[in-house]
Amino acid sequence: MSNLKIAIQKKGRLSETSHKLLEECGIKFSNGADVLKTNAVNFPVEILFLRDDDIPQYVEQQVADIGILGENIVFEKNKDVEILEQLGFAQCRLSLAIPKEAVFTGMEYFSNRKIATSYPRLLTNYLKENNITAEIEEISGSVEIAPGIGLADAVCDIVSSGSTLMTNGLKEVITIMKSQAVIISNRNLDEGRQKILDKLLFRVRAVKNARENKYILLNAPLEALPQICKILPGMKSPTILPLEEKGWCSIHSVVKEDEFWERIDQLKNAGAQGILVIPIEKMVL
Repeated sequence: MSNLKIAIQKKGRLSETSHKLLEECGIKFSNGADVLKTNAVNFPVEILFLRDDDIPQYVEQQVADIGILGENIVFEKNKDVEILEQLGFAQCRLSLAIPKEAVFTGMEYFSNRKIATSYPRLLTNYLKENNITAEIEEISGSVEIAPGIGLADAVCDIVSSGSTLMTNGLKEVITIMKSQAVIISNRNLDEGRQKILDKLLFRVRAVKNARENKYILLNAPLEALPQICKILPGMKSPTILPLEEKGWCSIHSVVKEDEFWERIDQLKNAGAQGILVIPIEKMVL
């Protein structure tokens, strides 16, 4: 059986997180400074270290079977690949930004102006959808500097915190799309590679579920159980264990990360005590 070939970014913001994801899936491999490909020692995969802009093309052409990269690159390159899984990390947005002293009047602000970007396809489509005619200046990097040196009137670029825009005297005015890391696949995998991919996706989803949830333990009086069980339904229902102290019990459950602090406040108000929150390493549903 041939190894499944996985393309990940060699350098950049997704390189480290992609490497970490595979390690959390129990896949061990080396990654030296000049290594372009390597085989995992304990799982039938080969890792290719590539430029993120090249990954969609290589996956389409079956040089790689799957790839890990940002949605923004997938949509910009528009290759014949399939998005299999959104991974929840490397979240960012593709936005339009203008000089901070400029008065933004809506989309018409960009009419007949020059916009610098590394995403000409996505920007062209967005302008067309909004009936705006503008000149697009395609730049491969350092897009934010374009207005400051007189190359463009505005920029369309990836934004995470917005600090780079502020440093270059720009302000974000419109979000074109939101993006996160995804797994893409060639549409014509053979049976052997598909079986390996299915095993890998099982592991990825277990890691992803663990990241999105917390394990919670608490003590509570028996009379508070009905209210607490409504707050903590768990995956099916909370685990309830009696304590040695009469009239008290221990409750174990799982809480989603994005609901965590709100649930904690509700639990305290319901009478919960000794609340412990524990990270989950893997979570198989």
